[in-house]
Amino acid sequence: MVALNSSAIKSADYDPATRNLYLSFTSGGNYTYYDVPEWKYLALLSASSAGQYFNENIRDQHSSNR
Repeated sequence: MVALNSSAIKSADYDPATRNLYLSFTSGGNYTYYDVPEWKYLALLSASSAGQYFNENIRDQHSSNR
């Protein structure tokens, strides 16, 4: 897991074989997002606001285990 400097997302991890994105939120929730391209994971890691990037590019575009 990669620790993020974010008020919303504590850490992120990615499995390129399955294209699963694993996020741990500061609120305590842990979620898996499916069929996420690796470039979105890398963009999340480098975003100036990981929470904003997540909301705009991942949350409603990829199914999760919520």
